[in-house]
Amino acid sequence: MTTPSFSRMLIIIASLCLTSCAMVGPDYAPPAVNVPTGWNRIEHMYTETPAAVTVDLSQWWRSLNDPLLSEMVDEALQSSLELHSAQARLREARARRAVAVSERFPSVTASGSASRSQNSEETGSGTTRELYSAGFDASWELDLFGGIRRGIEAADADLESSITSLHDARVSLVAEVARNYVEVRTLQTRLGIAQDNLASQSETLQLTDWRAQAGLVSSQDVEQARSNREQTRAQIPSLDTSLAEAEHRLDILLGKAPGTLHLRLVVAGEFPTVPEQIAVGIPADAIRQRPDVRAAERNLAAETARVGMAEAARYPSFNLSGSIGLEALTMGALGNSDAATSSLLAGITGPIFDAGRLRAQVEIQNAVLEQAYVMYEQAVLTALQDVENALVSLACNRERVKALTNAAESARNAAQLAQQRYSAGLIDFQSVLDTERNVLSVEDSLASTRADGVLALISLYKALGGGWSPQAETRTASKEML
Repeated sequence: MTTPSFSRMLIIIASLCLTSCAMVGPDYAPPAVNVPTGWNRIEHMYTETPAAVTVDLSQWWRSLNDPLLSEMVDEALQSSLELHSAQARLREARARRAVAVSERFPSVTASGSASRSQNSEETGSGTTRELYSAGFDASWELDLFGGIRRGIEAADADLESSITSLHDARVSLVAEVARNYVEVRTLQTRLGIAQDNLASQSETLQLTDWRAQAGLVSSQDVEQARSNREQTRAQIPSLDTSLAEAEHRLDILLGKAPGTLHLRLVVAGEFPTVPEQIAVGIPADAIRQRPDVRAAERNLAAETARVGMAEAARYPSFNLSGSIGLEALTMGALGNSDAATSSLLAGITGPIFDAGRLRAQVEIQNAVLEQAYVMYEQAVLTALQDVENALVSLACNRERVKALTNAAESARNAAQLAQQRYSAGLIDFQSVLDTERNVLSVEDSLASTRADGVLALISLYKALGGGWSPQAETRTASKEML
C-alpha cells in the first residue's frame, strides 16, 4: 500500500470514529409515577413521617425484642440457599456486563505456525520447503450507530436489577424467617392452651366420676366429660404436626437440615408484640425503598436500551481489521527486517433485503418495552396495595385482640362459676361442658389473633421494603460497576 493511499484510509477511519457518537433508539428517562401524598388508612397507632425524614427499616426485626429471632435472621442472611442463588445471579449479570463492555475494544489474537512440505518427484522437483510465520491479528467494529453502547446500557441496567433483586431476596427472606418463627411460637402457645385445658377437663372428669360413684349424677355426665376431654386431646397431635412443619420450614430458610433448630426453639420465649407506635413514612418512601419496584424500573431501563440495539442492527456496520507479523523460510530468518508482513482492511456491511425481519425485531422489542413499563406500573400499585392492606389488618387486629382478651377473661370466669355451681348441684353438667369448650375456643382464637397482629406487622415492614439499606445498595452498585 502506498503512503498516500494509507493516509487516505487513516483519514476515513478518523472520520468514522469522530461520527461514532450518534446512537439510535430512545434515551431512557425514569418514568414519572403519580403516587398519593399519604396513606388512606392511617390510624392512631401509625406515625406518618414527613417527606424530609427517612425511616430506617433495614433491621426492623430487632424492634420485636426477641434475641432468638434476631439470631436466626442473622444466620439466614449468611446461610440461606435462596440468597446464595441470588448472589450467583448477580455474578452472572456482572460477567455479562463485562462481555458487553469488551465489545467496544479491538480484539487482538496472536498466531504462529511452522510447516514443512515436499513436492512429488513424479510431478515436481521433489524439493522440500519450510515456512515459518508469527504475528498478531486485530479486528474492531466501529460503534457508529451506538448498538454496542446500547448493549452496555442494557447490561448496566441488568446488573443494577440483579443487585436490587438480591436485596429483594433479602427482604423476602427476613420476612419469611420472622413469619415462620412467629408461627412456631403461636403453635407452641396454642399447644400449651390445649394442654392446660386438657388438664382442667381431666379434673372435671375426675370430679364427675366421684359424683357418679356417690350417686349424685348419672354415668351420662361421666361419658360427656370423657368425650369433651378426648376431643381436646385429639387437637394436640394436629398442633404437634403443624409445629414440626413450621420448625422444618425455618430450618430450610436457614440452610439447615430439618430438625436442626428444634432444641433451640423448644425453649420457651416471650411472644413478639406489636409496638404501640409504628413509623410508616409516606407512599413515596415505599416506592423508593421497595427493591422489587427498583428492579422493575431497572428492567424497564434495560429494555429501553435494547430497542436501540434492535434499531442499530438495521444500519450498516463498519469493521477494521489488520495484522502484523513475520514470515520466513527458515526459523533464523524471522528476525530479519525483510520478513515483516502487514495488512489493513476496512469493511462495511449493511442489510439490503431481509423480508422485514429487522423491522419486526424492532417491533418485538418495542412490545417488550411496553410490557416492562406495565410491569413497573403494576409493581408500584402492588407496593401501595401491600402497605394499605397491612395498615388495615394491623388496625383491625388491635380491636379484635381487645375484644377477645375481654371474652377470654369472661369465659374463664364463667367456667369457674359453672364448676362451683355444678359441685353444689345447682346446674346440670351440660353447662359445665359448654363453658369449658368456650374457654378453649376463645383462648385459642386469642392466641391466633395475637399472632395475626405480629404477622400483619411483618407484612407491613416487608411492604415498606424493610430488611435492606439503600446505602448498602449504592456501595454494592459502585463496586460492581468498577
